[in-house]
Amino acid sequence: MRFGKPSDDEITAYVASGEPLRVAGAFTMSGRGGWFVDGIDGDHGNVVGISLPLMRRLLAELGVAVTTLWTLTGHRRGRR
Repeated sequence: MRFGKPSDDEITAYVASGEPLRVAGAFTMSGRGGWFVDGIDGDHGNVVGISLPLMRRLLAELGVAVTTLWTLTGHRRGRR
C-alpha cells in the first residue's frame, strides 16, 4: 500500500473524526482513510481483509470446498 502525503490539517481532521480509534491499524480503505491512499500493489483483499482467493486455496488444501461453507451458514438460495 502506498500512502499519499496528507497535510497536517488533513491528519488533524482525520484523527478528530474518530475513525482511526474504531478500526484496526487506525485506518480503513472504505472510510475516510481511503482518501490518503495513492495505490495498492497486489491483492486489494489483503488490505480490506483476508484475500478470498487465498482462503479458498488454503481451504482446498485441507479438503474443504468453499461452497460447503455457504450451506453451513444458511446462505442458500432463498434464505438470508
